[in-house]
Amino acid sequence: MTSIPIRPARPDEYAAIGELTHAAYTNDYTDLPAHYRDELKHPEALLDDFEFFVAADPETGQLLGTIALLRPGHDQEGRIAPDELYFRLLATHPAARGRGIGIALTEFALDQAAQRGQRVVVMNSGPDMVGAHALYRKLGFRREAEREGIVELPDGRTFQLLTFVREVAA
Repeated sequence: MTSIPIRPARPDEYAAIGELTHAAYTNDYTDLPAHYRDELKHPEALLDDFEFFVAADPETGQLLGTIALLRPGHDQEGRIAPDELYFRLLATHPAARGRGIGIALTEFALDQAAQRGQRVVVMNSGPDMVGAHALYRKLGFRREAEREGIVELPDGRTFQLLTFVREVAA
């Protein structure tokens, strides 16, 4: 694997980030609710709370992956402590799989937490995202059942939202 630089997303990249995230999630998960599939296409709707970062091919500039980190001072309605970094929407474009992009983006989140003086990285995942769960376990994350809960979707379906955490190396 070559080193893939990770940098803050530019405003002109939000549409491409949305398409990349939508492609990644719909490639792996066929039963995503319609509202969520639509939300995946619009990262700009989350900018008040999240900062987006991208992994881009150093030669072509093509976006290969993305991750959204909760902005400092935001707490997801009290679910995230001040000394925790929360991330979501980790995505690798299906054509870029196998190059270590997901690992690099997750390690980027861990590095950002350390730089910010945070002690833990937290993320949520759906129960069907077993490929992602394997990546998180490989990188030292563990499930924290006491932080999990049932989510009701706009279409009336429910599912258990899983929580994964990892302490940040000092």
